[in-house]
Amino acid sequence: MPSEPAAGVPLASATGRWVLACSVLGSGMALLDGTIVNIALPRIGEDLGATLADLQWTVNGYLLTLAGLILLGGGLGDRYGRRKVFVVGVVWFALASAACGAAPGSGVLIAARALQGVGGALLTPGSLALVQSSFRPEDRAKAVGAWSGLGGVAGAVGPFLGGYLVDGPGWRWIFLVNLPIAAVVVAIAVRHVPESRDRTASGSFDVRGAALAALCLAGITYALIAASGHPSWTSVVLPAAAGVACGAAFVQTERTREHPMLPLSVFSSRLFTSMNVVTLCLYGAIGGVFFVLPVQLQIAAGYSALRAGLATLPVTVLMLLLSAPAGAMAQRIGPRLPLTVGPLVTAAGLLLLIRLGPDSSSYWLDVLPAVVVQGLGMSLFVAPLTATVLASVDVDHAGIASGVNNAAARVAQLLIVAALPLLVGLSDQAYRSPHKVDAAFGSSMLICAGLCVVAALLALALVPSGALAEEGEGPAVQPECRANCGFSAPPLEPGTGGATRR
Repeated sequence: MPSEPAAGVPLASATGRWVLACSVLGSGMALLDGTIVNIALPRIGEDLGATLADLQWTVNGYLLTLAGLILLGGGLGDRYGRRKVFVVGVVWFALASAACGAAPGSGVLIAARALQGVGGALLTPGSLALVQSSFRPEDRAKAVGAWSGLGGVAGAVGPFLGGYLVDGPGWRWIFLVNLPIAAVVVAIAVRHVPESRDRTASGSFDVRGAALAALCLAGITYALIAASGHPSWTSVVLPAAAGVACGAAFVQTERTREHPMLPLSVFSSRLFTSMNVVTLCLYGAIGGVFFVLPVQLQIAAGYSALRAGLATLPVTVLMLLLSAPAGAMAQRIGPRLPLTVGPLVTAAGLLLLIRLGPDSSSYWLDVLPAVVVQGLGMSLFVAPLTATVLASVDVDHAGIASGVNNAAARVAQLLIVAALPLLVGLSDQAYRSPHKVDAAFGSSMLICAGLCVVAALLALALVPSGALAEEGEGPAVQPECRANCGFSAPPLEPGTGGATRR
């Protein structure tokens, strides 16, 4: 097995290319899963006789464990070996994917999705950590840029591949396709990727904090999903109260623990705190759109799964092409303008989507203009949002700040998927009715557009004008952080191991 490099490997070397391929394939597998599953939800519901709550948990089971454990996953890699933990995550993800593909009912599928999230929490921070730790310093920026761009391609392929598999061999293959990819990743990692770890890592892991965070999210999510059906008061109030209690216990644990998973001191920066609220709004809106849009396209508008997947492809393509220029522009003029204009443009795209319905006869007139406007707006704000988060804290806390921001985005999607059907009156088997889905979709787009407007107003009021680094608000943003297709969440920065104290 390759040993830990003394000064790093060159990007142009054979080992360098293997490391990059391993990291891109691993992160791409998780990214594919995040974009494919929503396309398959209507077919999963039909095949398994699932209720809307079952479909919500199919998405949220994964997000729950991923959001709750992603900071812990980074710390495990730093302590025990980044390659080792990355490989464990890939194998875990693959085994959980196999369980998803073989699930006989919605209960097994939801449990397997939660296990998938555990694997994702191990491999997601590990994929970028491998790049950052393996390459020599002069090649790291190029390597991270290549990782980001190639990973974005996986996001672009996801909707097409998902639609093809759902319409072809069946929805189970959206999970089973992970098995050969994982086998290739593990083979490359074991043979070609050098091991690395943080030799100075010390302190204990904040397992209690991670468990309390996950239980808090689980209780609140359960209450929101239960409330959209025909609940008894105990099925809503008790889990909600338990979730709030766990949240309070989490805050107390992080305040008093010597080595917390989440140092609460990072929230002493008003800019950091406000940018995470903006993140909650924006990624809540994005998560809501991509939860209900595939259902609207397939149930109300009569699209096939493949056509539904291709319908949203312009969003990803525009983000791949424009996120880097938007990041460079924000570095020159400051992030306030793109963080204000971007969400407003996105909101305009979501309002245009309201025209999509059972009577829509043309993709080119009813869908394409809306998703193009949406993609332009998202391209404007994703990179500047990450840059502002990193610039809002001391450079020593850049890794934990990025991890918190990434987790905040996933929490936002978790909560919006749980709350949106309740807010728009869609429950039980109503997602099978074109008329009811269409009515709920229009209301959903109004809510998501409203979240974007709130984010724009917060950015306008709270983000300083001018370039942050020049005003002393924080460290200069690394150029390699700009190019990222932040479709599921903002990019993680290297050094996201928040579970141990260095």
